[in-house]
Amino acid sequence: MTTPTTRTAMAPGFVVLTLSLLLGIQPITTDLYLPALPAITSGFGAPLSLAQLTLTGMLLAFGLSQMVWGPLSDRFGRRPILLTGLALYTLAACGSALTGNMEGLVVWRLLQGAAMGAAVMAGRAIVRDLYQPEQGARVLSKALSGLGVIAAFSAPVGGWVASHLGWREALGVPAVFGGLTLLLLAWRFEETVAQPNPRALQPAVLLGTWRTILSHPTFWAYSLLATVSYAGLFTFLGASSFVFIDVLHVSRVNYGWVMFTMAVFYLMGTFICRRLLQRVGVKRTVALAGVVTLTGGTLLGTLPWLGVVHPLTILGPFCLFMLAHGVHQPCGQAGSVGPFPQAAGAASALSGLMSMLAAFGVGSWLGWRMDGTVFPLTQGIWFWSACIAAIAWTLVQRFGDAPKPPQRTA
Repeated sequence: MTTPTTRTAMAPGFVVLTLSLLLGIQPITTDLYLPALPAITSGFGAPLSLAQLTLTGMLLAFGLSQMVWGPLSDRFGRRPILLTGLALYTLAACGSALTGNMEGLVVWRLLQGAAMGAAVMAGRAIVRDLYQPEQGARVLSKALSGLGVIAAFSAPVGGWVASHLGWREALGVPAVFGGLTLLLLAWRFEETVAQPNPRALQPAVLLGTWRTILSHPTFWAYSLLATVSYAGLFTFLGASSFVFIDVLHVSRVNYGWVMFTMAVFYLMGTFICRRLLQRVGVKRTVALAGVVTLTGGTLLGTLPWLGVVHPLTILGPFCLFMLAHGVHQPCGQAGSVGPFPQAAGAASALSGLMSMLAAFGVGSWLGWRMDGTVFPLTQGIWFWSACIAAIAWTLVQRFGDAPKPPQRTA
């Protein structure tokens, strides 16, 4: 077990559990309701574009909110921000389950995404509070293994609940997760910020901090890696329920198992990541994963062109993508905050915003491009796979060494 470098009374195992729950709130919010999304759309009699907004709008609010939560957590600490965010999240999840129309669902999902930003931002920042960058990547890979378990069961649970209880109940499950996580952290979580920055919210200081972060090449190398990898995943999340259920006629329950399978491969990727980091280091680990990403994306993109269209010919290559995603995410997320021990919240927020802006763009494109075929999904993931490989083989190789902290962070 990796020992924190900052003094804390929390056991290392509890730290990993906390990180798993905080990061796992994202698949709970996205993956769990996807099997119910076609039923929600027809139940409200809403257009597909408005249904997509329940996902893309939520993720945009998620990304933008981190720009507020991050500096607040640098100023006041992670604990009060976490408790506030989780309380708002639980409230918004209840509102989503009880709303009477699609417009109301969009509003509640926007609030849910904004509140979720506190949890995910703080999770990434806590890693930098307690660990050095390369050590943090190993710890984060353990936490993302926990996320993988949560993600693996989110869609099957969502599919079962939607099929046997109803889509409103599927929307209510995140409220249970948020409430239980809130209770656990209120009981056991201790502050990880050793010295909160009393000047973190001053406009001049905040702008200087952002300028320092955005001028650091290591931040860009790892943030772009995490961003484009998430864009590929979100292409699947945004399109797969309609492709598998409506185009390929897979049942909602079986679609849940599709999501389970790809999450298992992601989980395997996080285990592989830890082994490779110990043996070959960060840059070579990312480069090897880039090969797997491009292989899976190319198969996914070319097979439908050749007329081979089947649920397994989409799921199989995408599982290769997810295997590599389990490497790119812990390396990308830990690496992006590594140079900024005194501004981990702000760095985490900027990196998270990049990923969510990419997801919003992908979701908007899918809402316009979905045409009743598999091609928007397959061609989109092929494109992002090429981008991931290019970043893994160029920017990360040039700027990806574990950095020393900058001389001065405003």
